[in-house]
Amino acid sequence: MTVYPPTSPHSGFAGRAQHWQLRSQCLAIPDRPLLMGIVNVTPDSFSDGGEFLQAARAVEHALRLFSHGADLLDIGGESTRPYSDPVSLQEELDRVVPVVEQLRAREDVLISVDTSKAEVAKECLAHGVEIINDVTGFCGDPAMVPLAVESQVGVCVMHMQGTPQTMQDVPVYKNVVEDVLDFLRTRRDALVEAGVLLDRICIDPGIGFGKTLQHNLQLLQQIDVFHRLGCPLLVGHSRKGFIKKVLQAEGGLGNVDLEAGTLGVSLSLAVRGVQILRLHDIEIVRQALVLFGAAGSRWRPLF
Repeated sequence: MTVYPPTSPHSGFAGRAQHWQLRSQCLAIPDRPLLMGIVNVTPDSFSDGGEFLQAARAVEHALRLFSHGADLLDIGGESTRPYSDPVSLQEELDRVVPVVEQLRAREDVLISVDTSKAEVAKECLAHGVEIINDVTGFCGDPAMVPLAVESQVGVCVMHMQGTPQTMQDVPVYKNVVEDVLDFLRTRRDALVEAGVLLDRICIDPGIGFGKTLQHNLQLLQQIDVFHRLGCPLLVGHSRKGFIKKVLQAEGGLGNVDLEAGTLGVSLSLAVRGVQILRLHDIEIVRQALVLFGAAGSRWRPLF
């Protein structure tokens, strides 16, 4: 039996979004975070590039994540690691669409498409995708916002300074938390003004996307403030480089284990009410959350 900390109207998560309206259904969000499984159909992603480039292998990986408890699956055909090369529209379509088609034929699973190209998103929507996850914050392709309005799809708006080709070239902020918060607020308001309903918008501070180690840690340490925007909050921290740097700096820990580091960050985010965790390994985090609740942990108030 799955055991989570009890949901209560007095749980203290003031201002925390309780649902995310997707294209065809409303996704209720409990106090514990929902888990989004990463499916990289790419040869060059930073963690698992090339492992799931073939559609059949990507589909089996996605089904495995789903069986381990993924609430959503995020499928992408273009790497956004630092200094990655962009791919053509046709190449991205050829990578992503067959995976979406085959998954939808085999399981009733919620699928997000990780793309900044409106044509890729449009084709995936035709095959039942519920969410567009755009790392450019819906700033890259001018056709993306009209598509979101027309399709009434769920959207995830991420912050990135620069592009994948430039984002780690000495990123600078006046105040990283305030700057990212202001960007996400501006993009939220622009989408609403364009016709996207507020409850369809999810926000992502973009850990590792144009941020130094200290920028990433400051965002994670102050992640609570993003609940002020009234949107579900997604964090993608899984296996990222800052984890290795922190563990190496600690010393005496033996071999660096990125999954252990990912798990530590996941639990920290969970107690601050983050609604969605984007992960490579679903099983370990899901089991940790079960025991975290069963052992008596309670979600602390945000304000």
